Amino acid sequence: RNGRVVSRPIAGTRKRGVDDEQDRKLAGELKENPKERAEHVMLVDLARNDVGRVAEFGSMNVDEFMTLERYSHVMHLTSQVSGTLRAGLGPVDVLRATLPAGTVSGAPKVRAMQIIDALEPTKRGPYAGVVGYVDFSGNLDTAIAIRTMFVGAHGATLQAGAGIVADSVAREENLECRNKAAALIAAIPAARRMTIARKLASDQARVTSAERAK
Repeated sequence: RNGRVVSRPIAGTRKRGVDDEQDRKLAGELKENPKERAEHVMLVDLARNDVGRVAEFGSMNVDEFMTLERYSHVMHLTSQVSGTLRAGLGPVDVLRATLPAGTVSGAPKVRAMQIIDALEPTKRGPYAGVVGYVDFSGNLDTAIAIRTMFVGAHGATLQAGAGIVADSVAREENLECRNKAAALIAAIPAARRMTIARKLASDQARVTSAERAK
């Protein structure tokens, strides 16, 4: 955007606490966990490599490092890497340099993608891709499609994942996936309640309008 390339890798997850005290404790554990920190550093390095492919020499910078961001069901460690886009390059060049994101593939990126393709039982489809826009000024803004749900005539489908490294614990990674999916799962009954409430309000409005017409 405006000649700047910005990447915000997210790596490191904990569920939200039931109260402020537990939330602070979980946040502290996340920020001090050696495995989470090592994974995050690796992915920041990947982001630096991706941005460096299209940025002017010497312009790249790590603007934020291991910032804690809280969401409804989980908290994450995030960083920001930026650089000045090289002359002659545009949005398509940036997409080519940065996709797939290291946070949803791994390192080394090509070999990680080969392993993912061999091990994952279903194709990802739009999951772990990007959604976004390119405007008429050449600005590009995208987000990785990881908190996504696809709703059709036969139900809803959602996916969640976790980063696997040498010292990962299967039970903990499985719990991380479930925590990430929890907000999306909770959205289904919430959407149903909202739909019912809107229908009731609409029906009531029609009844009121009909009574006034009499």
